[in-house]
Amino acid sequence: MSTTGAAVDLAVRGLAVFALPPGGRRPEAGSWSARCWTDPDQVRQRWREGDNIGVGCRASRIVGLDLDVGGAGRDVLAALADRLGEPWPDTLTVTSASGGAHLYFRVPPACSIASVSGGRTALGPGIDVRGPGRGSGGYLIGPGSVVGGIRYVVERDLPVAPLPSWIMEHLPRTAAVGQHLP
Repeated sequence: MSTTGAAVDLAVRGLAVFALPPGGRRPEAGSWSARCWTDPDQVRQRWREGDNIGVGCRASRIVGLDLDVGGAGRDVLAALADRLGEPWPDTLTVTSASGGAHLYFRVPPACSIASVSGGRTALGPGIDVRGPGRGSGGYLIGPGSVVGGIRYVVERDLPVAPLPSWIMEHLPRTAAVGQHLP
């Protein structure tokens, strides 16, 4: 599938996409969050074939779990689910260029889960979080993107599921200015 087709597919799923440079993982200078599109027709008309795909977490109302390569992230999440008696989450899952995985989850509009990396989440080592946070929030590299010559691909082609409460309980939240978290 072309990157245009992949970006349109994500917009059809209700995800907000923006262009990343071809082969790149980081947005060009400027506010990438202001360049997110959710309208599939707008994506078809404006997308430059070959651009990589960013998926804005805040604009999409999603949290992404980035399970690190080598199975460590998957194993840690599986062990947590097992310990809590919860099933593996059935949701859109993308294999990353490094061999890891991105799990996509819907969250309510007011959700302000922070992005955290480097094994500092309460979910455990090997699991990074890309959340809506405050401001523009985090982002994921979408399927169809190519980094280091390796394509991000949809591994589990499922609807984006709501964030399970057992995962949400382990995620860092930020408060909007003047708000207090429970």
